Amino acid sequence: MTTAPVRLPEHLDHPFSPAGRINPHPAYRWLRTNDPVHYDAASRLWLVTGHADCQTVLRDPRFSAAKGQRERARDDALPPSMLTTDPPDHHRLRAPGALLLGPSAVRSIAGDLARDVDELLDRLGRRPAAERPDAVADIGRPLATAVFGRLFGLATAEYARFETLARAASINLDPMVPPARAALGRTAAAALTRYLDAHSAALAPDGCAAPLAAFAADDRLTRSEMLGVLNLAVVGGWQPLAELVGNALCSLLPDRAAVRRLAAGDDTDAEAGDAGGEAARRAVDELLRLEAPIPFTARVTTDTVELAGGTLPPGARVLAVISAANRDPAVFADPDQLRIDRHPNPHLAFGGGPHFCLAAQLVRQAGGLLLPALLRRFPEMRGPHGMPDWDRCLVPRRLRVFPVDLGASGPDSEDPGTAEEDHG
Repeated sequence: MTTAPVRLPEHLDHPFSPAGRINPHPAYRWLRTNDPVHYDAASRLWLVTGHADCQTVLRDPRFSAAKGQRERARDDALPPSMLTTDPPDHHRLRAPGALLLGPSAVRSIAGDLARDVDELLDRLGRRPAAERPDAVADIGRPLATAVFGRLFGLATAEYARFETLARAASINLDPMVPPARAALGRTAAAALTRYLDAHSAALAPDGCAAPLAAFAADDRLTRSEMLGVLNLAVVGGWQPLAELVGNALCSLLPDRAAVRRLAAGDDTDAEAGDAGGEAARRAVDELLRLEAPIPFTARVTTDTVELAGGTLPPGARVLAVISAANRDPAVFADPDQLRIDRHPNPHLAFGGGPHFCLAAQLVRQAGGLLLPALLRRFPEMRGPHGMPDWDRCLVPRRLRVFPVDLGASGPDSEDPGTAEEDHG
């Protein structure tokens, strides 16, 4: 006997519909409670929404990432990278990738990145008072571009070109874009690859300290594989990092107590590259938990799999819905509320298992440097009134715009000469 598929109640918007993309959380909440392993007839995908089940999807080798990427609703092939492979090929690609995105690479750019954050805040402070910056375009994107500029050893004059290429190629994040935009994404990815190929070839490993120089010189990867990993780093890293800032401020700014706590938090190790200290790291994790830029990840089952919430057949096209798992009340107290010091915080915004995001420390570093410094410099910062202007794309989860009122500057905006005397 075949059981009829469970359907969402009519009063809830499907999370992939235009309205549901703006606020998918009510639908995910209903699914997590009533049908946590849900077959969606419209997309022919299985949506897994419970935290424990999503962990299984991410960790169990019976869920293939390689097959999951091939099952995208697009006909363009992805370049070889950690995203598109299963072990052992995944491990072979990931090990050299640590030269570009691992802890040592992050430490090597920490001092420069801290100075980049200061320069970004200085530019914000020089804007006319009546000119409200957009957290997405004027803070998030410059931060992401500075991070990749340091990783790749880009000259500052190259930042604008790189950002243009990265934005265009980020269309490829969304597995369900219509054909015309998918075609644009293919063209943009090819242009980005040519740019990265030429730039990395020009870096001398002995004369450049940028992590890309060591990564490009590593002989464990073919040239094609190296460029595939680079493409993944940009497409899977630049846009989500850029969107992190707007998403984070949208959750954070209404909670003035959280703003004050983060601004006054443990920043004693910031100069040593400690991402602003433990308080900042916890804050970044919590803000990612609430609104992860990458809301789900795809797998395909290679066998029958029994999950706590239901059974998946072989060949099932599965989405581990990170956004739903990150608000599972079985794991997180007050799951829809911001708790800036939540600990422990086993969120899945960085994925899990062998595909755990290689750039997780980099994201915590960048966010942990920027957010406390931004709130110390502009302690009266406020977001827009009314409902957030969420984009209708599925991936990344992002705001179209998020204009902020900087308010009065704080003590961090002192004249640089005065500040130097005070610290001397």
